[in-house]
Amino acid sequence: MERYVCIHGHFYQPPRENPWLEVIELQDSAYPYHDWNERVAAETYRPNARSRILDGEGRIVKIVNNYASMSFDVGPTLLKWLDDEKQEVYQAILDADRQSGERFSGHGSAMAQAFGHMIMPLANSRDKYTQVLWGIRDFEHRFHRPPEGMWLPEAAVDLETLDYMAQLGIRFTILEPGQAGRVRRIGGRSWRDVSDGSIDPTRPYSVRLPSGRKIDVFFYDGPISRAVAFEGILSSGEQFADRLAGGFSDRRTWPQIVHIATDGESYGHHHRHGDMALAYALDHIETSGSARLTNYGEYLARHPSGHEVEIIERTSWSCGHGVERWQNDCGCNTGAHPEWDQAWRAPLRQSLDWLRDRLAPLYEEHARAFLRDPWAARDDYIDVILNREPDNVQAYFRQHAAHELSETERTTALQLLELQRHAMLMYTSCGWFFDEISGIEATQVLQYAGRVIQLASALFDVDVEGGFLDILQNARSNIPEHQDGRRIYERSVRPAVVDLGKVGAHFAVSSLFESYAKRSRIFCYTADMEHYQAQEAGMARLAVGRVKLTSVITGEHEQLTLGVLHFGDHNISAGVRPFRDEAAYADMVREVTASFSSADLPEVIRLLDKHFSELTYSLKSLFRDERRKILDFIMQSTLGEAEASYRQIFEHHAPLMRFILDSGSPIPPSFHAAAELVLNANLRHALQEDTVQPERVLELLEETRFWNVELDRVGLAFTIQKTADRLAQRFAERPDDLAALQALAATVAAIHSLPFPVDLSEVQNCYYGVLRGSHPGFRERASRGDNEADAWIERFLALGAGLAVRVE
Repeated sequence: MERYVCIHGHFYQPPRENPWLEVIELQDSAYPYHDWNERVAAETYRPNARSRILDGEGRIVKIVNNYASMSFDVGPTLLKWLDDEKQEVYQAILDADRQSGERFSGHGSAMAQAFGHMIMPLANSRDKYTQVLWGIRDFEHRFHRPPEGMWLPEAAVDLETLDYMAQLGIRFTILEPGQAGRVRRIGGRSWRDVSDGSIDPTRPYSVRLPSGRKIDVFFYDGPISRAVAFEGILSSGEQFADRLAGGFSDRRTWPQIVHIATDGESYGHHHRHGDMALAYALDHIETSGSARLTNYGEYLARHPSGHEVEIIERTSWSCGHGVERWQNDCGCNTGAHPEWDQAWRAPLRQSLDWLRDRLAPLYEEHARAFLRDPWAARDDYIDVILNREPDNVQAYFRQHAAHELSETERTTALQLLELQRHAMLMYTSCGWFFDEISGIEATQVLQYAGRVIQLASALFDVDVEGGFLDILQNARSNIPEHQDGRRIYERSVRPAVVDLGKVGAHFAVSSLFESYAKRSRIFCYTADMEHYQAQEAGMARLAVGRVKLTSVITGEHEQLTLGVLHFGDHNISAGVRPFRDEAAYADMVREVTASFSSADLPEVIRLLDKHFSELTYSLKSLFRDERRKILDFIMQSTLGEAEASYRQIFEHHAPLMRFILDSGSPIPPSFHAAAELVLNANLRHALQEDTVQPERVLELLEETRFWNVELDRVGLAFTIQKTADRLAQRFAERPDDLAALQALAATVAAIHSLPFPVDLSEVQNCYYGVLRGSHPGFRERASRGDNEADAWIERFLALGAGLAVRVE
């Protein structure tokens, strides 16, 4: 009997973009990475694109793209981030779908996902339809084919959502065994109750839908999936493969498919090197002949459903109480804080429902002035989200505009559509999944609500914030200082709200530290510099100017006048106001610059205050990444002075301290602090060199051991990793360059001397690429006695050994 194996990974990250800037800002908790997307990409998404298969001696024998051999879905918001920030990973995912289509009888392995990771059974009908449609359109835009399957966020299911999926061409989805109610043969009379999770997962089932349509469902193997997610089975690829093989039974008479579904992040982020266990298992199954790898589309085409199932509605894979985790204190949580409750979940959802339902009729009423069918226009707005180029936006309005729209009317229409986009994003499931309403996931959905409220205030001239907060304040935090949802919103959302004035202030302050082109991009805004004048006097700097800012998202724009004075260090005062006229602007520039030229800084402040009413902006007005960058710049001299002082203390008193240590006495804490700072700095500098010197690194490590210094292991590992990655890339681009090879080999040798692990995966990838590309020219030259070729081959083989790559 035929045996098939299919491993599905649901790859997803909560959206983390600032709703006003459309980018992810710095997240210190992800250190040493910029943010959590960066970190999880390094731990999961990139490794699975280039995963290792090892031999019995732990050497790399093959590097493979896991995505090409498994079934997977990637959240649309995550795919967009990968497209923007990790193009090589994004391309590997697209390539994997194309390759899997060639491998699995024309059926690509990628599945779509409902767009915004909304819990579909808790959504209203209109949002369910739009989320399914947007997920399909996003998939088609990226993979250039219609999706056969769709993953439901948290596998949360109801018949209405399945009906919309079937209506829009989706053939199948994946559910948890406990979501099946009863089954029977198609055409049979008697049903069998399987609501205890006992449904046989090795074949597909059809669901008859209220409309008369049908959709197929695969119920994944629960025990094996749980073993992958929670029981450590990924510690061994062989064990993983054996467990999958154990899912077959000789008692079954049909072509069996053993298939599992877990978070894709299991393969790396949740379980270190989980991608390698996956790669080994897939390779072992394929080469051993124990089963045939497949995906759901291929299996369904070969073996259509012979049974039908009735699902249990309003259930999910991550809540034992249906979908209560996303609306009530059902008891499901992460377990990190067993003393906390999640009673805040209900008022959080109630406040968002109130906001959505209060604004929906206002949207419809106002949008009819610009759009023929406001809801059909919202459905097609995904085409604009995916491509905001002016020509594409124009094409969209030619299809949906009620009449020829003026520039102002187009902006208003786009603002209305953006309100609807954020009104759906505020239901991202992660906002309820975790334990505390003040966490970054719940705060993120409140920020989406804040953007909705801002747009509603501008478009409808209504105050919905008060009613929203009246409900939200019933969401009590488990952390006393945060009080409740209202307080969290007031402290974390209101200050984050961005308007064109704040963007202007960011431009003004940051212009003192970096040069802007005539036209520049500031996140999702363009800045057209119409006039700019800067002056310096000692440590003080002054800038005045006029800039036109335009939102790339809505087309909203404004001409702003700016003035900013930097006294030195972190002391900055800035003013921004709408541009009035040329005469008023010229007066401001003349008066302020004249006073600055006279070094009369108090007068400059007085004049700026006069022309801008008040100087309301400072260094704090910068958006987070730029603020950190400028603070680092400002602190460079201060930190340099501090390091020099510590270095003087360390070097001047080292002989005495050595004597103290040799005599058996402890060294003073103040000297130990100096040693720790200086030696970590020395190591960091040594690990950043273009040619890392292993001997120097060993010497510094010996010093740190002598002084019993605590190393910044995470920071130093990240530093040397970046150095090695840079040198590996240079070698991959110029493999014939013996100097590039030597520099990389020296760096790898230095890494092996470090008392902490360093991620060498990118170096191994580059080396493997050169190895697979082969260089017969060197071997031919070596056979003719070419000394340089001999040296290259010797170093190349030694580097392979250092990287644990099997070369022969």
